[in-house]
Amino acid sequence: MNQRTAVLAPSILVLALFAVPSFAEDEEALKKDLTAVIALQGLPCGQVVAAEEQAETDYAVSCADGNLYRVYLNAAGRVVVEKRK
Repeated sequence: MNQRTAVLAPSILVLALFAVPSFAEDEEALKKDLTAVIALQGLPCGQVVAAEEQAETDYAVSCADGNLYRVYLNAAGRVVVEKRK
């Protein structure tokens, strides 16, 4: 291993350690936002436990109470929450 590789390897490790918490924080923030959107629509959910991005601004959501929803922006820019089976 040369000197350049020896210096670069720890730098990559540090970047990787900081990237993981950032992604986890973003995911938790997304879940909270989706929970709020569903609640504002008056639909039961409790808390979003999983959200899978289907497309930009289109999510398949699973709630703690077992409900499944699709949350997306329609062509008019309005948030739509649809029950999934």
